Amino acid sequence: MDRRETPSLEQLRRYAIARSLFKPTSLPRAIARLGFVQADPMRAPARAQDLILAQRVKNYRVGELERRYPRLAIEEDFFINYGFVQRETVALLHPRGEPPAWDAWDTGMQARAEEVLAFARRHRRTHGKHVQAHFDHGRMKRWGSNLNVGAHLLDGLHYRGLLRVERREAGTRIYQAIEHPPQDDSPASRLMRAGRLLDMVVQLYAPLPATSLRYLCRLLSSGVSHLAAEIRQLHERAKSRYAHAEVDGLLWFWPQGEKPAAARHRVDDRLRFLAPFDPVVWDRRRFQLLWGWEYKLEAYVPAHKRRMGHYAMPMLWGEHMLGWANLKAVDGRLQHELGFAGQRPRSRAFKLALDEALQQMHEFLDL
Repeated sequence: MDRRETPSLEQLRRYAIARSLFKPTSLPRAIARLGFVQADPMRAPARAQDLILAQRVKNYRVGELERRYPRLAIEEDFFINYGFVQRETVALLHPRGEPPAWDAWDTGMQARAEEVLAFARRHRRTHGKHVQAHFDHGRMKRWGSNLNVGAHLLDGLHYRGLLRVERREAGTRIYQAIEHPPQDDSPASRLMRAGRLLDMVVQLYAPLPATSLRYLCRLLSSGVSHLAAEIRQLHERAKSRYAHAEVDGLLWFWPQGEKPAAARHRVDDRLRFLAPFDPVVWDRRRFQLLWGWEYKLEAYVPAHKRRMGHYAMPMLWGEHMLGWANLKAVDGRLQHELGFAGQRPRSRAFKLALDEALQQMHEFLDL
Protein backbone atom coordinates (compact mmCIF):
# COMPACT_ATOMS: atom_id res chain seq x y z
CA MET A 1 0.00 0.00 0.00
CA ASP A 2 1.18 3.53 -0.81
CA ARG A 3 2.31 5.08 2.48
CA ARG A 4 0.19 8.12 1.66
CA GLU A 5 -2.89 5.84 1.76
CA THR A 6 -2.01 4.19 5.08
CA PRO A 7 -4.80 5.25 7.44
CA SER A 8 -4.37 6.62 10.93
CA LEU A 9 -6.26 5.08 13.85
CA GLU A 10 -8.66 8.04 13.75
CA GLN A 11 -9.35 7.41 10.07
CA LEU A 12 -9.95 3.71 10.75
CA ARG A 13 -12.46 4.69 13.43
CA ARG A 14 -14.31 7.03 11.08
CA TYR A 15 -14.25 4.43 8.33
CA ALA A 16 -15.61 1.71 10.67
CA ILE A 17 -18.58 3.88 11.62
CA ALA A 18 -19.36 5.30 8.19
CA ARG A 19 -19.28 1.99 6.31
CA SER A 20 -21.52 0.18 8.83
CA LEU A 21 -23.97 2.92 9.77
CA PHE A 22 -24.99 3.61 6.20
CA LYS A 23 -27.90 5.83 5.18
CA PRO A 24 -31.16 4.14 6.29
CA THR A 25 -32.80 2.14 3.52
CA SER A 26 -35.47 -0.56 3.09
CA LEU A 27 -35.43 -3.70 5.22
CA PRO A 28 -34.44 -6.09 2.37
CA ARG A 29 -31.66 -3.76 1.22
CA ALA A 30 -30.30 -3.30 4.73
CA ILE A 31 -30.14 -7.07 5.29
CA ALA A 32 -28.49 -7.56 1.89
CA ARG A 33 -25.89 -4.91 2.67
CA LEU A 34 -25.11 -6.34 6.10
CA GLY A 35 -25.16 -9.94 4.91
CA PHE A 36 -25.81 -11.23 8.42
CA VAL A 37 -27.88 -9.87 11.31
CA GLN A 38 -27.05 -11.46 14.64
CA ALA A 39 -30.05 -12.48 16.74
CA ASP A 40 -30.47 -12.63 20.49
CA PRO A 41 -33.64 -13.43 22.47
CA MET A 42 -33.03 -10.90 25.24
CA ARG A 43 -35.32 -7.85 25.15
CA ALA A 44 -33.71 -4.89 26.87
CA PRO A 45 -35.51 -2.88 25.60
CA ALA A 46 -35.76 -4.92 22.35
CA ARG A 47 -34.10 -7.89 20.72
CA ALA A 48 -30.65 -7.35 19.25
CA GLN A 49 -31.80 -7.93 15.66
CA ASP A 50 -34.40 -5.19 15.97
CA LEU A 51 -31.94 -2.77 17.57
CA ILE A 52 -29.38 -3.43 14.83
CA LEU A 53 -31.89 -2.90 12.02
CA ALA A 54 -33.43 0.18 13.63
CA GLN A 55 -30.14 1.99 12.93
CA ARG A 56 -30.21 1.08 9.23
CA VAL A 57 -33.85 0.82 8.10
CA LYS A 58 -36.17 3.76 7.49
CA ASN A 59 -38.96 4.04 10.07
CA TYR A 60 -38.22 0.59 11.47
CA ARG A 61 -40.45 -0.59 14.33
CA VAL A 62 -39.80 -3.25 16.95
CA GLY A 63 -40.78 -6.74 15.79
CA GLU A 64 -40.89 -5.77 12.12
CA LEU A 65 -38.34 -8.40 11.09
CA GLU A 66 -40.37 -11.19 12.70
CA ARG A 67 -43.63 -9.94 11.16
CA ARG A 68 -42.18 -9.67 7.65
CA TYR A 69 -39.89 -12.70 7.80
CA PRO A 70 -42.16 -15.14 5.85
CA ARG A 71 -42.27 -12.69 2.92
CA LEU A 72 -38.54 -11.94 2.83
CA ALA A 73 -35.90 -14.00 1.03
CA ILE A 74 -34.02 -14.62 4.27
CA GLU A 75 -33.47 -17.50 6.66
CA GLU A 76 -32.73 -17.97 10.32
CA ASP A 77 -29.53 -19.98 10.51
CA PHE A 78 -26.21 -20.38 12.25
CA PHE A 79 -23.35 -18.46 10.62
CA ILE A 80 -20.59 -17.31 12.97
CA ASN A 81 -23.41 -16.91 15.49
CA TYR A 82 -27.15 -17.42 15.24
CA GLY A 83 -29.04 -14.89 13.16
CA PHE A 84 -30.49 -14.00 9.78
CA VAL A 85 -28.88 -14.45 6.38
CA GLN A 86 -30.06 -14.07 2.81
CA ARG A 87 -31.50 -17.23 1.33
CA GLU A 88 -28.70 -17.45 -1.23
CA THR A 89 -26.20 -17.71 1.64
CA VAL A 90 -27.85 -20.89 2.95
CA ALA A 91 -26.49 -22.78 -0.05
CA LEU A 92 -22.99 -21.90 1.18
CA LEU A 93 -23.71 -23.13 4.72
CA HIS A 94 -25.25 -26.50 3.86
CA PRO A 95 -24.93 -29.39 3.89
CA ARG A 96 -23.28 -28.48 7.17
CA GLY A 97 -22.82 -32.00 8.48
CA GLU A 98 -22.36 -32.92 12.11
CA PRO A 99 -21.78 -30.29 14.81
CA PRO A 100 -18.63 -30.25 16.97
CA ALA A 101 -17.96 -33.41 19.02
CA TRP A 102 -19.27 -31.88 22.25
CA ASP A 103 -22.69 -31.42 20.59
CA ALA A 104 -22.86 -34.73 18.69
CA TRP A 105 -25.70 -37.22 19.25
CA ASP A 106 -25.26 -40.76 20.48
CA THR A 107 -27.17 -43.62 18.85
CA GLY A 108 -30.24 -43.20 21.05
CA MET A 109 -30.50 -39.46 20.48
CA GLN A 110 -29.97 -39.92 16.74
CA ALA A 111 -32.88 -42.37 16.64
CA ARG A 112 -35.11 -39.85 18.42
CA ALA A 113 -34.03 -37.15 15.98
CA GLU A 114 -35.02 -39.33 13.03
CA GLU A 115 -38.46 -39.81 14.58
CA VAL A 116 -38.89 -36.04 15.00
CA LEU A 117 -37.70 -35.40 11.44
CA ALA A 118 -40.18 -37.96 10.08
CA PHE A 119 -42.92 -36.22 12.10
CA ALA A 120 -41.93 -32.82 10.66
CA ARG A 121 -41.98 -34.21 7.12
CA ARG A 122 -45.56 -35.39 7.61
CA HIS A 123 -46.68 -31.93 8.69
CA ARG A 124 -46.36 -28.64 6.84
CA ARG A 125 -45.48 -26.75 10.02
CA THR A 126 -44.03 -28.10 13.27
CA HIS A 127 -44.25 -26.29 16.59
CA GLY A 128 -42.22 -27.46 19.57
CA LYS A 129 -45.43 -28.06 21.53
CA HIS A 130 -46.62 -30.46 18.80
CA VAL A 131 -43.42 -32.50 19.16
CA GLN A 132 -43.75 -32.49 22.93
CA ALA A 133 -47.38 -33.64 22.69
CA HIS A 134 -46.59 -36.45 20.24
CA PHE A 135 -43.41 -37.77 21.82
CA ASP A 136 -42.41 -38.35 25.40
CA HIS A 137 -38.71 -37.55 25.17
CA GLY A 138 -38.47 -36.02 28.63
CA ARG A 139 -35.78 -33.58 29.71
CA MET A 140 -31.99 -33.53 29.78
CA LYS A 141 -29.21 -31.82 31.71
CA ARG A 142 -27.16 -29.46 29.55
CA TRP A 143 -25.04 -26.38 30.29
CA GLY A 144 -26.32 -26.44 33.84
CA SER A 145 -29.96 -26.32 32.71
CA ASN A 146 -32.82 -28.81 32.52
CA LEU A 147 -33.71 -28.75 28.81
CA ASN A 148 -36.65 -30.22 26.94
CA VAL A 149 -35.28 -32.99 24.70
CA GLY A 150 -37.82 -32.23 21.96
CA ALA A 151 -36.64 -28.63 21.71
CA HIS A 152 -33.02 -29.83 21.69
CA LEU A 153 -33.75 -32.18 18.80
CA LEU A 154 -35.49 -29.48 16.78
CA ASP A 155 -32.53 -27.14 17.31
CA GLY A 156 -30.14 -29.87 16.25
CA LEU A 157 -32.09 -30.74 13.11
CA HIS A 158 -32.22 -27.07 12.22
CA TYR A 159 -28.45 -26.72 12.68
CA ARG A 160 -27.87 -29.75 10.44
CA GLY A 161 -30.00 -28.15 7.70
CA LEU A 162 -32.85 -30.69 7.88
CA LEU A 163 -35.35 -28.14 9.17
CA ARG A 164 -35.80 -24.43 8.46
CA VAL A 165 -37.64 -21.77 10.42
CA GLU A 166 -40.82 -21.10 8.44
CA ARG A 167 -41.94 -18.28 10.76
CA ARG A 168 -42.36 -17.46 14.44
CA GLU A 169 -45.41 -17.24 16.66
CA ALA A 170 -44.92 -14.94 19.66
CA GLY A 171 -41.19 -15.45 19.28
CA THR A 172 -41.37 -19.26 19.08
CA ARG A 173 -39.93 -20.93 16.00
CA ILE A 174 -42.26 -22.83 13.67
CA TYR A 175 -40.24 -25.38 11.70
CA GLN A 176 -40.58 -26.86 8.25
CA ALA A 177 -38.72 -29.85 6.80
CA ILE A 178 -36.31 -28.99 4.00
CA GLU A 179 -33.89 -30.74 1.68
CA HIS A 180 -30.85 -28.92 0.29
CA PRO A 181 -29.63 -29.77 -3.22
CA PRO A 182 -26.30 -31.60 -3.41
CA GLN A 183 -23.20 -29.41 -3.68
CA ASP A 184 -20.21 -29.65 -5.98
CA ASP A 185 -17.67 -31.05 -3.54
CA SER A 186 -14.59 -30.45 -5.66
CA PRO A 187 -11.65 -28.65 -3.97
CA ALA A 188 -12.18 -25.55 -6.11
CA SER A 189 -15.89 -25.35 -5.25
CA ARG A 190 -15.25 -25.85 -1.54
CA LEU A 191 -12.64 -23.11 -1.54
CA MET A 192 -15.00 -20.81 -3.42
CA ARG A 193 -17.80 -21.34 -0.88
CA ALA A 194 -15.44 -20.79 2.06
CA GLY A 195 -14.11 -17.64 0.40
CA ARG A 196 -17.56 -16.17 -0.08
CA LEU A 197 -18.42 -16.80 3.57
CA LEU A 198 -15.17 -15.29 4.84
CA ASP A 199 -15.68 -12.29 2.56
CA MET A 200 -19.08 -11.78 4.21
CA VAL A 201 -17.42 -11.73 7.62
CA VAL A 202 -14.79 -9.20 6.56
CA GLN A 203 -17.39 -7.07 4.77
CA LEU A 204 -19.53 -6.95 7.92
CA TYR A 205 -16.87 -6.28 10.56
CA ALA A 206 -14.06 -4.44 8.74
CA PRO A 207 -11.68 -2.87 9.46
CA LEU A 208 -10.36 -5.81 11.46
CA PRO A 209 -7.16 -6.09 13.47
CA ALA A 210 -5.33 -9.33 12.63
CA THR A 211 -6.19 -10.91 16.00
CA SER A 212 -9.89 -10.33 15.41
CA LEU A 213 -9.73 -11.78 11.90
CA ARG A 214 -8.13 -14.91 13.35
CA TYR A 215 -10.89 -15.18 15.96
CA LEU A 216 -13.63 -14.74 13.36
CA CYS A 217 -12.04 -17.44 11.21
CA ARG A 218 -12.28 -19.79 14.20
CA LEU A 219 -15.97 -18.92 14.69
CA LEU A 220 -16.67 -19.45 11.00
CA SER A 221 -14.81 -22.77 11.05
CA SER A 222 -17.04 -23.86 13.92
CA GLY A 223 -20.18 -22.78 12.04
CA VAL A 224 -19.21 -24.57 8.81
CA SER A 225 -16.93 -27.30 10.10
CA HIS A 226 -17.03 -29.08 6.74
CA LEU A 227 -15.13 -26.10 5.27
CA ALA A 228 -12.74 -25.60 8.19
CA ALA A 229 -9.65 -26.64 6.22
CA GLU A 230 -10.49 -24.20 3.42
CA ILE A 231 -11.05 -21.37 5.90
CA ARG A 232 -7.65 -22.02 7.47
CA GLN A 233 -6.11 -21.92 4.01
CA LEU A 234 -7.81 -18.60 3.23
CA HIS A 235 -6.71 -17.13 6.55
CA GLU A 236 -3.11 -18.00 5.76
CA ARG A 237 -3.51 -16.09 2.48
CA ALA A 238 -5.36 -13.13 4.01
CA LYS A 239 -2.75 -10.60 2.88
CA SER A 240 -3.30 -11.53 -0.75
CA ARG A 241 -7.10 -11.57 -0.47
CA TYR A 242 -7.75 -8.39 1.54
CA ALA A 243 -6.35 -4.89 1.67
CA HIS A 244 -4.22 -4.37 4.75
CA ALA A 245 -1.84 -2.02 6.50
CA GLU A 246 0.08 -1.70 9.73
CA VAL A 247 -1.32 1.07 11.91
CA ASP A 248 0.33 1.97 15.22
CA GLY A 249 2.16 -1.35 15.22
CA LEU A 250 -0.89 -3.54 14.49
CA LEU A 251 -1.92 -5.19 11.23
CA TRP A 252 -5.45 -4.35 10.01
CA PHE A 253 -7.54 -5.87 7.19
CA TRP A 254 -10.48 -4.61 5.09
CA PRO A 255 -12.09 -5.43 1.70
CA GLN A 256 -10.11 -4.81 -1.47
CA GLY A 257 -10.94 -1.57 -3.23
CA GLU A 258 -11.96 0.34 -0.10
CA LYS A 259 -9.85 3.24 1.15
CA PRO A 260 -10.15 3.89 4.89
CA ALA A 261 -8.18 7.14 4.61
CA ALA A 262 -10.58 8.62 2.02
CA ALA A 263 -12.17 11.93 2.98
CA ARG A 264 -15.60 10.66 1.93
CA HIS A 265 -15.93 8.65 5.14
CA ARG A 266 -17.88 11.23 7.10
CA VAL A 267 -19.80 10.64 10.30
CA ASP A 268 -22.98 12.52 11.15
CA ASP A 269 -23.63 14.11 14.54
CA ARG A 270 -26.46 11.81 15.63
CA LEU A 271 -26.42 10.10 18.98
CA ARG A 272 -27.07 6.36 18.77
CA PHE A 273 -27.72 3.62 21.30
CA LEU A 274 -26.11 0.52 19.79
CA ALA A 275 -26.97 -3.09 20.57
CA PRO A 276 -24.09 -5.05 22.17
CA PHE A 277 -24.08 -7.18 18.98
CA ASP A 278 -24.15 -4.27 16.51
CA PRO A 279 -21.35 -4.63 13.91
CA VAL A 280 -19.84 -1.32 15.03
CA VAL A 281 -19.19 -2.59 18.57
CA TRP A 282 -19.31 -6.40 18.21
CA ASP A 283 -15.53 -6.79 18.17
CA ARG A 284 -14.48 -5.87 21.71
CA ARG A 285 -10.79 -5.87 20.76
CA ARG A 286 -11.42 -3.33 18.02
CA PHE A 287 -13.69 -1.34 20.31
CA GLN A 288 -10.90 -0.80 22.82
CA LEU A 289 -8.38 0.06 20.09
CA LEU A 290 -10.68 2.62 18.47
CA TRP A 291 -12.17 4.22 21.58
CA GLY A 292 -9.68 3.55 24.34
CA TRP A 293 -11.92 1.91 26.94
CA GLU A 294 -13.22 -1.58 27.63
CA TYR A 295 -16.86 -2.38 26.98
CA LYS A 296 -18.49 -5.55 28.31
CA LEU A 297 -21.95 -7.07 28.09
CA GLU A 298 -22.79 -7.87 31.70
CA ALA A 299 -26.19 -9.52 31.25
CA TYR A 300 -24.80 -12.83 32.53
CA VAL A 301 -22.71 -11.28 35.31
CA PRO A 302 -24.16 -11.38 38.85
CA ALA A 303 -25.94 -8.09 39.54
CA HIS A 304 -23.61 -7.08 42.38
CA LYS A 305 -20.60 -7.39 40.07
CA ARG A 306 -21.94 -5.28 37.22
CA ARG A 307 -20.23 -1.99 36.49
CA MET A 308 -22.28 -0.87 33.48
CA GLY A 309 -25.63 -2.58 33.99
CA HIS A 310 -27.65 -5.54 32.78
CA TYR A 311 -27.81 -4.61 29.08
CA ALA A 312 -25.57 -1.59 28.65
CA MET A 313 -25.80 -0.27 25.10
CA PRO A 314 -22.75 1.63 23.81
CA MET A 315 -23.61 5.28 23.24
CA LEU A 316 -22.12 6.72 20.05
CA TRP A 317 -22.25 10.47 19.41
CA GLY A 318 -20.77 11.29 16.05
CA GLU A 319 -17.53 9.32 16.10
CA HIS A 320 -17.12 9.46 19.88
CA MET A 321 -18.13 6.50 22.06
CA LEU A 322 -19.15 8.46 25.13
CA GLY A 323 -20.24 5.58 27.35
CA TRP A 324 -23.32 3.44 27.65
CA ALA A 325 -27.07 3.51 28.28
CA ASN A 326 -29.46 1.14 30.03
CA LEU A 327 -32.94 1.57 28.57
CA LYS A 328 -36.19 0.16 29.90
CA ALA A 329 -39.83 0.53 28.89
CA VAL A 330 -42.05 0.81 31.98
CA ASP A 331 -45.79 1.50 31.79
CA GLY A 332 -45.49 2.93 28.30
CA ARG A 333 -42.59 5.22 29.18
CA LEU A 334 -38.94 4.92 28.33
CA GLN A 335 -36.58 5.06 31.29
CA HIS A 336 -32.85 5.57 30.82
CA GLU A 337 -29.68 5.48 32.87
CA LEU A 338 -26.45 6.73 31.34
CA GLY A 339 -22.85 5.93 32.15
CA PHE A 340 -19.81 7.71 30.77
CA ALA A 341 -16.28 6.53 30.03
CA GLY A 342 -15.07 10.08 30.65
CA GLN A 343 -16.74 13.36 31.49
CA ARG A 344 -20.40 13.79 30.57
CA PRO A 345 -20.74 16.45 27.85
CA ARG A 346 -22.43 19.59 29.16
CA SER A 347 -23.13 21.24 25.83
CA ARG A 348 -26.57 22.08 24.51
CA ALA A 349 -25.70 20.08 21.36
CA PHE A 350 -25.35 16.90 23.42
CA LYS A 351 -28.65 17.51 25.24
CA LEU A 352 -30.46 17.98 21.94
CA ALA A 353 -28.83 14.89 20.42
CA LEU A 354 -29.76 12.83 23.51
CA ASP A 355 -33.36 14.03 23.47
CA GLU A 356 -33.65 13.16 19.78
CA ALA A 357 -32.17 9.68 20.31
CA LEU A 358 -34.57 8.97 23.18
CA GLN A 359 -37.51 10.13 21.09
CA GLN A 360 -36.44 7.89 18.21
CA MET A 361 -36.16 4.95 20.60
CA HIS A 362 -39.63 5.75 21.94
CA GLU A 363 -41.05 5.66 18.40
CA PHE A 364 -39.14 2.49 17.52
CA LEU A 365 -40.63 0.73 20.56
CA ASP A 366 -44.15 1.99 19.68
CA LEU A 367 -44.59 3.41 23.17
